[in-house]
Amino acid sequence: MKSFCIASLSLVFVVSAGGILAADSSAVPPPWAYGFEGPPQAGAAPIPVGPANTDQTPRSIPGATTQYSRAQISNRFGPADWFPSEHPTMPDVVAHGKQANVWACGLCHYPNGKGRAENAGVNGLSTEYFVKTMNDFKNGNRKSADPRKANTNLMIQFAKNMTDEEIKAAAEYFGSMKWTPWIKVVETKTVPKTKPSNGLFIIEGKETEPLGKRIVETPVNGEATEVLRDPHSGFTAFVPVGSVKKGEALVTKGGGKTIACGRCHGADLRGLGPVPGLAGRSPSYLVRQMFDMQQGFRKGTWTDLMKPVVANLSAEDMLNIVAYTASQAP
Repeated sequence: MKSFCIASLSLVFVVSAGGILAADSSAVPPPWAYGFEGPPQAGAAPIPVGPANTDQTPRSIPGATTQYSRAQISNRFGPADWFPSEHPTMPDVVAHGKQANVWACGLCHYPNGKGRAENAGVNGLSTEYFVKTMNDFKNGNRKSADPRKANTNLMIQFAKNMTDEEIKAAAEYFGSMKWTPWIKVVETKTVPKTKPSNGLFIIEGKETEPLGKRIVETPVNGEATEVLRDPHSGFTAFVPVGSVKKGEALVTKGGGKTIACGRCHGADLRGLGPVPGLAGRSPSYLVRQMFDMQQGFRKGTWTDLMKPVVANLSAEDMLNIVAYTASQAP
């Protein structure tokens, strides 16, 4: 297997080998990017959010000096902060949220903003972009093409219940930190079998299966990510053999279907002004955004600029693009 070290924005998803559908298969979202094993059925609704964890057994992770129980780790209004010396002082909305309708930002995105495959890595984003994105959630301009994806609806709820000052404070906090490597990209034909769990795909056992035309973005250590929410434990993105090179042609030259990404996102793909970086970010997250834009589920002024960029891309094109961008140093 060929390996490319990178960093990513948040997300862990798998589907059947035939899960990738071309853009002309209309509005069927590629399940692997949204955290599901198959496409949504007619009448699909958001998966209900489970109850808060109540396990009080003390847990620890390597390098941390404090122990937390699972109940504390998953506390929606004050989650565990394993490494408080590694980030600036968190604004209250990041550390504690706002009862009862705004969870702590640090719960899902981690205090360091690295996020996970089922959500987004938010550190290193410009304040302007972060604020605009939250306002898009608030104003109905950002939804999910897959109706089962409950955390999109949660973000809409949070944004609507946050003040402009709270949004700005979160934006400035996460924007003050630099995006660093978080994902390792591996080209392969076969992958470990995984089990979907709350939007993540967790490796279980030693069985393997064909990768097909999908990306499997999975935690390096399932327990560290899923149970302990370790902000030091990153992800592996298994991508089809040859996808990185195919993606390079689309990203750098457009491949006759789009324009070079570097024109807006910077020659190094690390962002340009308010335009976010792509290098080393979660491939699952980026495919979700491209597909949502293409199909009209993500709107707004800046999104309108992306519509013609993604209009002619098939789902396989999107896969190749993000395999390349994820493999690049942030």
